[in-house]
Amino acid sequence: MDSAVIADRIQFAFTVMFHYLFPLGTMGLAPFIAWYTLKGVRQNDETAIRTARFWAKILTINFAVGVVTGIPMEFQFGTNWAIFSARAGSAVGQPLAMEGVYAFFLESVFIGVFIYGRSRVSNGFYAFSAVAIWIGAWISGFFIVATDAWMQHPVGYAMLADGKIALISLPALLLSPFAWWQYAHVMTGALLTGAFVVAGVGAYYLLGNRQVAFGVRFVRAGVIVGLITSLIAIFPTGDQNSANVTRDQPAKLAAMEGLFHSERGAPIAIFGMPDVQHQKLIDPIYVPDALSFLAYGNSRANVKGLAEYPASARPPVELTYYAYHVMVGLGTIFVAIMLTAGLLLLLRRLPRERWMLWILMLAMPFPYIANEAGWTATEVGRQPWMVYGLIRTADAASPNVAAGETVFTTIGFAGMYFIIGLLFMLLILREIARGPESPAEAE
Repeated sequence: MDSAVIADRIQFAFTVMFHYLFPLGTMGLAPFIAWYTLKGVRQNDETAIRTARFWAKILTINFAVGVVTGIPMEFQFGTNWAIFSARAGSAVGQPLAMEGVYAFFLESVFIGVFIYGRSRVSNGFYAFSAVAIWIGAWISGFFIVATDAWMQHPVGYAMLADGKIALISLPALLLSPFAWWQYAHVMTGALLTGAFVVAGVGAYYLLGNRQVAFGVRFVRAGVIVGLITSLIAIFPTGDQNSANVTRDQPAKLAAMEGLFHSERGAPIAIFGMPDVQHQKLIDPIYVPDALSFLAYGNSRANVKGLAEYPASARPPVELTYYAYHVMVGLGTIFVAIMLTAGLLLLLRRLPRERWMLWILMLAMPFPYIANEAGWTATEVGRQPWMVYGLIRTADAASPNVAAGETVFTTIGFAGMYFIIGLLFMLLILREIARGPESPAEAE
């Protein structure tokens, strides 16, 4: 692959992975804010309102940094991926434009209402603004995921004589089952991340013996939501996503599982290190027949290995395999953490069990890692295609952008994002140190 294309891929991967850390916060925390606001307005519960406003400040910081870090990616479509934009712009441009018009502005306007308008609007409209933030964040996520899902499994299009792709059915793109199951899995991952953040901050307060009432509330809410979402991430959303990959992207399935040769009764590798040169896993630990059963519902079904596909049509095995296994491994750990915490919550012992509070607090970064790993497996596993089966990544880059130019701007992004990330952490830690606002500040 041309060095300029490699540089373009590295730059987009770096910028999108850094950017995605912040939408995870907005999509994951928005439902908590809506719930606490509705509860506060309905029950005249000032504590619930203060809780909602505290998390809204955290969300607002995530939203602001997400906007700043999202802008460069839009420019990259024009600067680094001009051929892709010219050929597929008819399809990907529409949902991306809808994200900006229908979701981004909805979310941004009502964040302003929620933060600054409590004393200026009615309680009903104030509660509506919290729900609108949630709706805006999740609609925004839908349009982005729908765009990516179309690149994974293109539908509702026609190939023109000049090689361009014309979108002939926007409903087909937006209503694709591939997109909806991917969206459900992504939102589950975001809500799971929000649950770990809420529980982790609550655990921090309880361990420090400060803001105890809020700490108990945060831990309880985070554990309940975290337990539910950690299970839903496995079934049905994860299961149905895997079914779509099995049907529509079998080479990706083989790469994710490290399956080099077709096999009836194919096993799942719990552990192993892919050796691409010798076409095998090193020191694997297998569950016999499990892959065949999970992929096809038949423990003796034949699962195609990577050897069935030309070398030019195979995704990078090592990165796809490891990213997928990091996501699955962490997802399993999340279930164990939340089941244990849920049991302690049921026994009314959780706020006093410091070892569990330490686990909840220290676990906060790991859902971010799991989400990033999942997206890495999804996007790297799609290779060598930019649009699956239609446009190769090597043919999608801008022909007049040299590798050196992209490397130079990537270094610039790295420096800028380091500063942005540092400021983000300082602002978030300052808000957590302050804790939920006092009743006087709430007005």
